[in-house]
Amino acid sequence: MRVGELPIDSAFLDHFRGEGIEELYPPQSAAVDAGICAGADVVAAIPTASGKTFIAELALLSADGPGLYVCPLRALAREKYETFAALPGIDVGVSTGDFDATGEELADNDIVVATSEKVDSAVRNGADWVDRLACVVIDEVHLLDAPRRGPTLEVTVAALRRRNPDIQTVALSATVDNPEAIAAWLDATLVESDWRPVDLRTGVCVDGVVEFDDDTTLTVEVGDEPGDESGDEPDRTETTVALVEDAVVNGGQCVAFVRSRREAAALAERLADVGLADLQGIESSATTVADRVSEVDGTITGNRLADCLREGVAFHHAGLRAGHRTVVEEGFRDREIAVICATPTLAAGVNVPARRVIVRDQTRYTESGTEWLPTLEVHQMCGRAGRPGLDPYGEAVLVGERSVREELIERYVDGEPEAVASRLADPAALRTHVLSAVVTEAASTEAEILDVFEGTFYAREAGAGGLADDVAVAVDELVAMGMLDRETGVGTDAYRLVATAIGETTSKQYVRPETGDRIVSGLRTAAEMTDVTTLTVLEVVCDTPDMQDTYLGNRERAEIYRFARAHAGELTTGMTETDDFEGWLESVKTARILAEWIDGATVEALVEAYRIGPGDLDSRIERAEWLLSAADALAETIDVQVPAIASARGRL
Repeated sequence: MRVGELPIDSAFLDHFRGEGIEELYPPQSAAVDAGICAGADVVAAIPTASGKTFIAELALLSADGPGLYVCPLRALAREKYETFAALPGIDVGVSTGDFDATGEELADNDIVVATSEKVDSAVRNGADWVDRLACVVIDEVHLLDAPRRGPTLEVTVAALRRRNPDIQTVALSATVDNPEAIAAWLDATLVESDWRPVDLRTGVCVDGVVEFDDDTTLTVEVGDEPGDESGDEPDRTETTVALVEDAVVNGGQCVAFVRSRREAAALAERLADVGLADLQGIESSATTVADRVSEVDGTITGNRLADCLREGVAFHHAGLRAGHRTVVEEGFRDREIAVICATPTLAAGVNVPARRVIVRDQTRYTESGTEWLPTLEVHQMCGRAGRPGLDPYGEAVLVGERSVREELIERYVDGEPEAVASRLADPAALRTHVLSAVVTEAASTEAEILDVFEGTFYAREAGAGGLADDVAVAVDELVAMGMLDRETGVGTDAYRLVATAIGETTSKQYVRPETGDRIVSGLRTAAEMTDVTTLTVLEVVCDTPDMQDTYLGNRERAEIYRFARAHAGELTTGMTETDDFEGWLESVKTARILAEWIDGATVEALVEAYRIGPGDLDSRIERAEWLLSAADALAETIDVQVPAIASARGRL
């Protein structure tokens, strides 16, 4: 199908032609045949780089009213905002924060780009604009399986469809084992394809020899003679270096995935010794990119990144500041960087295709030990291989050892990705969404709560009734927390659920019930204390599940312990009063970092002193601002005076 045949305004057709799009990819044509331009509900389960964004644009541009694009990550939201904003005559809004607002300023936009959390928050706060939507596009819908994000995504989609039964729903997914189940949930037509614009071959590299699934091989020089199984096995890092160098010499770019931030930076520094910028002829542009990173800040992390970039190499992980990550992503797309060494987070949606993708590490450390990465996650990494219009093919290589070669082939080369499953039954998620259902007056009994969940993916797969016992437990817990009340009618045993003032504030401030409960308890304790400082309120908000943990190394544990003991009079929790002492110490460390930031410590000093990434500091500051705002609202709700909250918010 050619672009000129599409039933959309000619201005958009001209725009797409101007971008070099003359003919649709097969999955895009299949989506049109499925009625995506005629208001039909569609699920597109297709590989990375097969044209999902264009499918979204077709739905949004042909809808009879405003459209919403829901995506999981802020970086992806920014990228999609820029894509949609380039469309002629289209007003685009983007929203990823301010969880206590309705987002009514978004109402006049033709397209709104937002995270599922922002949309959920808008619904909780009574936003009217969501009821006027004609189309919703859900990107990365397979993240229904994500532990924290998944339940919010499915409840949000269910709420949008319940409030507006005529809304067109388009879901975009990576290739998964059960796309038909997602399509059945959304009453949608399934477009499923394994077509890619660039052929992809996947293989396992052992002893310097890659055996691809198309029966071709590649040999690289690593230490001993490649393929010589009589000697010691080559180091996986050195094998990765050889694979990168081979691709760069032949004009390609690489993305190398490793398990941790430390490993990403270490691999980048090892590759910087190879002289990749010189090999690819990008010395000047690489220096320019390095200078752009240096302008972001002068932290140790930023300086390490800049040093690597001068050699055509970058590392990418969540510990980098947003400005660092943006420079790296843009520099790579502009071919000013030869290779990115990344943690798996880069595979989650940001557009950075490469000639060759190398997965050096296929396991990760968890609380229960070392575990294999999910097949879907590895497939998403591999799917970054092959740049349409630039590469004749894409290559994905898993670096392994002789003992696991067959396991890697079976699990990741020949294996199918996992099925998507709902996580709504998770107790923490269920409490959050049960409270929201009562606060928004969508339900006032347990039976009505189950009716609200009737439109979820969980209900489609297991039946909402399967949640009945779990919902009853969640209600009991919310009543015990003071978030809900049971009101019994006069002369009857029946009761209705009503949100308390604390429950309503907690839900509308978009914090978890456990967070609201901890903040209320901490504020009441603080109100009785004689020495309430900035550290006091920071300890309260940091000791909640909505504040990300800050790693506490063995070498600094004793120092944080001494700090907590020295400042015991300023803390709302006694050292013998917590059930999770290590977790509380991590909270004290975070509170201490934020207190020093408020007192004027620089990013550079804090990063060096506490071994955190500058991006970690940014995220903690942002979360503290949000949680202090929630604490302020809860203090007003329970009528306690803690002036340190306003002081901390104002100085943060």
